[in-house]
Amino acid sequence: MVAADPLSQVFAALADPTRRDIVARLAVRDATVTELAAPYPVSVQAVSKHLKVLEDAGLVSRRREAQRRPVHLEAEVLDLTTKWLERHRRRAQARYRRLDALLASMPDEPGAGTGTAPGATAGSTDPGAGP
Repeated sequence: MVAADPLSQVFAALADPTRRDIVARLAVRDATVTELAAPYPVSVQAVSKHLKVLEDAGLVSRRREAQRRPVHLEAEVLDLTTKWLERHRRRAQARYRRLDALLASMPDEPGAGTGTAPGATAGSTDPGAGP
């Protein structure tokens, strides 16, 4: 079995809506596991499992502050996904610009792009039917 690359791990971790919500909440402030678990109808252990997936992907880290162990968002890991998405967005936009230029350079032909056959009137359903 091939080990998942970092980008795949991040996307897999963010595939779950609960984990995406946890990331969004951690973007606002660090929180403990108990604090993170509070709004969900699942156990603290279930949220801990979600955090383990996020931690394995490098999206979050935990540190000790006296008696607390806050979870911290490693926002720079999100840069990996942002760069990947941006690169592909630019490629897609370039394709659309080329398509727009091609379409703009095409001569206008009777009925082209209107769905109306040449020689037919706009309201006609039978191309062979006369007015």
